[in-house]
Amino acid sequence: MAITAGYKHILDNLTTAVLVLTPSLRIDYLNPAAESLLETSLTRMTDAAVCDLFVESADLLETLHAAADNGHAYTKREAEFRLVTGAHFTVDYSVTPYGPEPSGLLLELQPRDRLIRISREEDIISQHETTRILVRGMAHEIKNPLGGIRGAAQLLDRELKGDGQKEYTRVIIDEADRLRALVDRMLGPNRALRLAPTNVHEVLERVKTLLEAESRGRLQFERDYDPSLPELNGDKEQLMQAFLNIARNAMEAAFEHSDPGNKAGQPTITFRTRALRQFTIGHHRHRLVCRVDVIDNGPGIPHDLLQNVFYPMISGRANGTGLGLSITQSIIGQHRGLVECQSEPGCTNFTVFLPLEERS
Repeated sequence: MAITAGYKHILDNLTTAVLVLTPSLRIDYLNPAAESLLETSLTRMTDAAVCDLFVESADLLETLHAAADNGHAYTKREAEFRLVTGAHFTVDYSVTPYGPEPSGLLLELQPRDRLIRISREEDIISQHETTRILVRGMAHEIKNPLGGIRGAAQLLDRELKGDGQKEYTRVIIDEADRLRALVDRMLGPNRALRLAPTNVHEVLERVKTLLEAESRGRLQFERDYDPSLPELNGDKEQLMQAFLNIARNAMEAAFEHSDPGNKAGQPTITFRTRALRQFTIGHHRHRLVCRVDVIDNGPGIPHDLLQNVFYPMISGRANGTGLGLSITQSIIGQHRGLVECQSEPGCTNFTVFLPLEERS
């Protein structure tokens, strides 16, 4: 069932990926959009079985056989496809029989990853803004009575004569100060950004130096930098704090679950930088964005914790405060950027996106 020149011209100019399949589910034609999405070529895949393109494609094959057998069209939303090259993506796809019996099939693939990512980023930004408002409101309600408690304890301390009694008032003062400091940390940095041209690689190298000293050589670092990255307009000290919070969390988690006798399983952190063009963060499309990946080979973040990892007081470690990642999200947000996290056992990746163009 050859594709005529007229129909081929139409298919070649579609942005939707289209595969034309024979009744035996072999590939008869791929348009350029399909070649790009599937990372292959028509020359290579002509007359190949469609299952040669995809890994774990049982659901797709079942749908294709059903469409071929009963002549009905099928549509599925947000299906996960994995290619033999290792790439994976999410698509909406439609299967439509065409031609005389036995029918060939048209398989149309519409990528969804970009839309899903934008929707997820909008949710993250909305959650962060909601959290910030709640924390600021809570901080106001806590600080006011704390000031009164501390002041009353100081007055009482002056009236008391014996050191034994003053010990209790000093406990009240110290605990009030500790609680106030905790609230201040929850609010994050309280000073305006001091923006200046900043080399993100210098920031990452400073973080690396600090963690090497803390780990006493037990932590291995790998670096994969893009040397073409221009400087960004940022606050160097606050950016260093943001990346240090991420990397220190990775180091501590890896050490808690590492095997000292297994050199192959040595805790490792990878710093990777890349430039992204025409990239959307939230509602804003940026001409050029810096992407920084901080990757560790620790045990991963539990799935039920992953969705809430940026909320204050949420921590997966017994001795964690749950404030580091919240502060990081706040700092990156002030730089008009975003932090995302993907995690599975053996690979946790915190990705930071930072716009590189000047603020308008």
